[in-house]
Amino acid sequence: MFEFPQINKSSVKNDLLSGLTVALALVPEAVAFAFVAGVEPMVGLYAAFMVGLITAVFGGRPGMISGATGAMAVVMVSLVSEHGIQYLFAAVLLAGLVQVLFGIFRLGKFIRMVPHSVMIGFVNGLAIVIFLAQLGQFKVKNSAGELEWLQGTPLYIMLALVLLTMLIIHFLPKLTSVVPSTLAAIVVVTLLAYFIPALEARTVVDFLRGMTGDAGATVAGSLPTFAIPAVPFSMETLAIILPYSLILAAVGLIESLLTLTVVDEMTGTRGRANKECVAQGTANMVNGVFGGMGGCAMIGQSMININSGGRGRLSGITAAITLLAFILFASGLIEIVPIAALVGVMFIVVLGTFEWASFKMMRKVPKQDAFVIILVSAVTVLTDLAIAVLVGVIVSALIFAWEHAKHIHAVSSLSDDQKEKTYRVNGPLFFGSVSNFLELFDVKSDPRCVIVDFAGSRVVDHSAIEAISVLTGRYAKEGKKVHIRHLSRDCRKLLHKAGVLVEINVIEDPTYKVVSDTLS
Repeated sequence: MFEFPQINKSSVKNDLLSGLTVALALVPEAVAFAFVAGVEPMVGLYAAFMVGLITAVFGGRPGMISGATGAMAVVMVSLVSEHGIQYLFAAVLLAGLVQVLFGIFRLGKFIRMVPHSVMIGFVNGLAIVIFLAQLGQFKVKNSAGELEWLQGTPLYIMLALVLLTMLIIHFLPKLTSVVPSTLAAIVVVTLLAYFIPALEARTVVDFLRGMTGDAGATVAGSLPTFAIPAVPFSMETLAIILPYSLILAAVGLIESLLTLTVVDEMTGTRGRANKECVAQGTANMVNGVFGGMGGCAMIGQSMININSGGRGRLSGITAAITLLAFILFASGLIEIVPIAALVGVMFIVVLGTFEWASFKMMRKVPKQDAFVIILVSAVTVLTDLAIAVLVGVIVSALIFAWEHAKHIHAVSSLSDDQKEKTYRVNGPLFFGSVSNFLELFDVKSDPRCVIVDFAGSRVVDHSAIEAISVLTGRYAKEGKKVHIRHLSRDCRKLLHKAGVLVEINVIEDPTYKVVSDTLS
């Protein structure tokens, strides 16, 4: 499971510094997602540490960062509110088991079925979601406890620090690459806010206390402890947690595998999807017994890591261990980091994640693909990632079927004596094209002997077999006989089982499999 790649001093330095940078960005994210799920902040921080460490060591994509995520947190809300946090731990444990089985049975390869247009929509939608999430940092609670937008001097200070962070990240690499520009920006803005109290910049601890309503809230804590979820081991408990576990497993794997694909494209390498499934599942199972809320890959933090130079497993390991160090020993350091610095980092992530070229691309690609890109982006923003990807794949499949259904046609010819007619079918015969296929034949006017030649076609599924059966039935009612050429052995077996009265030329028939419930 663990690889020992060839490394050098430069890669070690890059991984260590990028890991430290990612750790700084993980804290407010983990706290925010814990709040979304309705659990204590430490539950989110524990999850970020455990998921991040295990997937960094055993995952199939070095350099990818995992932790507590909003996509999974949203699913947890009703479970926690209705049944309590112990049921959440049980659900996360079961979700992890499902993910491990998914990887063991090598089902991660199905991520290849996600079309490129869906991938672009996913990336753009997620970039918009990350951007919108940062806007919440520009709000504060008023005397009535309601959130309102910053105004006046506090707003200008916030905007100035965000802009300063972004400028440092953008321009520093043009001067030096000794230190990741993201880390340098966070340090500079933190020192500026610390030594100039008049700026009154909101910090991580201010954010935490605002989220919890506890004036004494802190990110300081202890090591996570082992505990079996305190729920009854019964079928009733299973009935409660199973739906949540399946959704959590699906959302986690979809986001992780899509993020893996994005990182693959950025680095020009290839990750191992099935191995990542096992690692994600193992991490969530550990979360279930060590008091974490579970998680999956995080595209925002992964982009920070890659852009900061992190490529190896050491970057993810460093991020996780540094986060734990903050919790155990150095909470004071992380608590003084201005929220504006982290918002600036995430705005840079948004700019780097969004596929700006997709605007130009949509004028060149087919309109159907442009529609899918916009649809997936919109659904990602309005609902969640899993639904968006599912909708995108389904719509893409339907468009594909519709377009290919138009390709079927036939060339007909009569024999010299006018007693025999041959139809040479071209194009795939499947569920989407059966209606067009049946319209190709002139049953009433054809002679008594009809030959249907599938040399230029391919029978794809059981709907195609049924169409052939319907066609032969129509000719039989007219007292005419159909001969079929170039049909595969599997198709012949299905036709025979269906009781189709048709003569098939066995000698010229090819051999290929037809997609059918009977044969699978």
